[in-house]
Amino acid sequence: MDLGISGRRALVCASSKGLGKGCAMALAEAGVDLVLNARGAEALEATAEEIRAAHGVNVTTVAGDITAEDARAKVLTEAGDVDILVTNAGGPPPGMWSDWTRDDFIKALDANMLTPIALMTALLPGMTDRGWGRVVNITSQSVKAPIPQLGLSNAARTGLTGYVAGTARQVADKGVCINNLLPGSHATDRATALEKGIATARNVSMDEAQKIRLAAIPSGRYGTIEEFGATCAFLCSQHAGFIIGQNILLDGGQTNATI
Repeated sequence: MDLGISGRRALVCASSKGLGKGCAMALAEAGVDLVLNARGAEALEATAEEIRAAHGVNVTTVAGDITAEDARAKVLTEAGDVDILVTNAGGPPPGMWSDWTRDDFIKALDANMLTPIALMTALLPGMTDRGWGRVVNITSQSVKAPIPQLGLSNAARTGLTGYVAGTARQVADKGVCINNLLPGSHATDRATALEKGIATARNVSMDEAQKIRLAAIPSGRYGTIEEFGATCAFLCSQHAGFIIGQNILLDGGQTNATI
C-alpha cells in the first residue's frame, strides 16, 4: 500500500533502537525524510546509516536526552517544520508503591508526559498552519490495564493519554491527527531487562524467565519492532485522517479487555 507520505519529514524520538527504530525504518520505507534522536550518538549514527543505505531518504541525527530541556531545544531547532512527530522515551523503573518519592514521580512525569506535551506544543502550530500533520505517541498497554509494579509509568502515561484525548479533538479540523500506540511486550532491550528481573526474583534461568513472560501473551510470542513500526507508519499515512485521539494496543492479546 502506498501510504501517501513520500517526501514528508518526521521527527522520531528515541529511535536508535527498539520501537523507535522500528517506526523510523517503516517511515523511511514509505519515503519519509527523518530527524532521528537518541541519547547515544554511536548507536544513533549506525541506525541512520542503516536507514540511508536501505531506503535512500535524508536522515539527520541529533544526539541528546529528549527529556532534558536544552537537548530538546536543540532537537526542535534541527527538526524545523516537520509533518510527523513520533514521541518516545524509556519508561521509569519498576518497583512498589512504597518505594517511590515525589522526585521519582516528577522524573516520570517529565519523561513520559511533559516531554511529549512539550514537543507537541512546539510542533503542532506549524502542522495546523500547513493543514496537515501526524503525531504518534508511544505509550504503554498499562494505560488500558495498569501493571502493578510499573506505577510510575502507569501514572505518567495515563496523564499523557488524557492530554491527547482533548488536544487531538482540538486540532483534528486542521488536518492534524494525534494518536497513541500502546505496546505490550516486544523483542527489545526492555523485554530482556524485565526477564532479568524475573530470573533474579524467582531464581530461574533467563530461558525460564522468558517462558513465564510469554505464557501471559495469547499470541505466544513477543511483538517485533517491524510490525510495531508498520502500525506507526499507517497512523502517519494519508489513509489515517479519520483516526483521531485513539489508543491502539499492540500487545498480542495480553490486555484482557472487551473494549
